[in-house]
This record gives sequence, C-alpha cells and structure tokens, in this order.
Amino acid sequence: MSELDDAFAFAQEDVKKLTAKPSNDDLLKLYGLFKQASKGDVEGKKPGRFDMINRAKYEGWEKLKGTSSDDAKQAYIDLVAKLRS
Repeated sequence: MSELDDAFAFAQEDVKKLTAKPSNDDLLKLYGLFKQASKGDVEGKKPGRFDMINRAKYEGWEKLKGTSSDDAKQAYIDLVAKLRS
C-alpha cells in the first residue's frame, strides 16, 4: 500500500470520529470523493427525481467524473482534515 492509500484509509476512520456532524454539502462531497476514489467514474442509471437522497448522492459522484483515483483520495483526505479543524 502506498502512503496515499494509508492516509486515505486513516481519513476513512478519522471521519467517523468528527465531533460535529458535517453539513449536507460536505457529506455529499465526502460520498462522491469516496466513490470516485474507490470505484472510479459513476455507474448505473441516475435515480428518479422523487428519490432525492440517492439522486443527490449520484449527482455528487457524477460531478467528479474523470477525476483520478489518487486525486479523489487526496481531496477526501484534505476535506476530512478541514472538517477536523
């Protein structure tokens, strides 16, 4: 495992220990970055407009299309660090 992979794994654990709940926007960013880092570009059909939560998650991930796994991991790490401070 690379240093980036180790830091990404640590950030995944660290995010569970945040003292304050992140905003909905930050939660969507974390979700999208995690999915992009671990799965790559968005897959599947976009949920319907009445499935607002899953549609928002899908769209958050979709915005990161083309972002490399390493860039998504680093952005996730940076966002978790920002939320910790």
